[in-house]
Amino acid sequence: MRAAAVQLNSTEHPDRNLAAAGDLVRAAAADGAQLVVLPERADVRGDNDDYARAAAPVEQHPTIRWAQELARDLGIDLIPGSIVERREGRDKHANTSAHIGPDGELKAVYRKIHLFDVEVGDREYLESDTQEPGDEIVVSDLADGTPIGLTICYDLRFPELYRIQAIRGARIVTVPANFTRVTGEAHWEALLRARAIENQAFVIAAAQVGKHPHDMGDTYGNSMIVDPWGTVLARLKEREPGYVTAELDFAKQDDVRAKLPSLANRVGGAYAWPQEARV
Repeated sequence: MRAAAVQLNSTEHPDRNLAAAGDLVRAAAADGAQLVVLPERADVRGDNDDYARAAAPVEQHPTIRWAQELARDLGIDLIPGSIVERREGRDKHANTSAHIGPDGELKAVYRKIHLFDVEVGDREYLESDTQEPGDEIVVSDLADGTPIGLTICYDLRFPELYRIQAIRGARIVTVPANFTRVTGEAHWEALLRARAIENQAFVIAAAQVGKHPHDMGDTYGNSMIVDPWGTVLARLKEREPGYVTAELDFAKQDDVRAKLPSLANRVGGAYAWPQEARV
């Protein structure tokens, strides 16, 4: 299977963003990609007011409908990054990723579990002010039956999420992201390769790059595809929009899992969550 990770510099203008994303998805598909992944906030990247204006229920969301039409037209599996989802009866939005099949069907919906409430340099990020976390771990199936796990950005720092997906059969995990330049330079590649090695899975990480609207910081880019041995198969080093593709060799993955069977060697009965975290 050939897969692609698309890199964007999205703004607060959805029409502009989706036009740019559509061009790159079509180019990747013309390059042979059967699975294409877009970054977090692919359709709208701005401040909380921008996100509030873009919010809609997932089934009615303009970006999901755009993705369904595009996937159907190209005959590909598409992960359209993440959207701002409004849910009935809830005060806060969800940061939501989805899997669209080649027939345009909405195959799976994942809501970001881990919210980015951190300090980076002299800047504080508080996603929980306007967002609520998801509570469901999601593994979907591609058109050929390959299981694929959905995650978003800050989830990357929580290995238990990826381990559960691998135990549930995921052979690929996707990481639409909006990583800051500071944390990206320090941790992005190391975390992606770790998640791939730990779970002997392919990791497809599509990133935002460049300055954030409203002077809210710089993003790292470096979209990449990593194989189950931790080898970086493709990486977009340019600090501009584009895409990278790579062949996902499932026979090689089977060989890695057979010869170094760390998933099979787990001792599940030995693990228990502490009652309280000492942090």
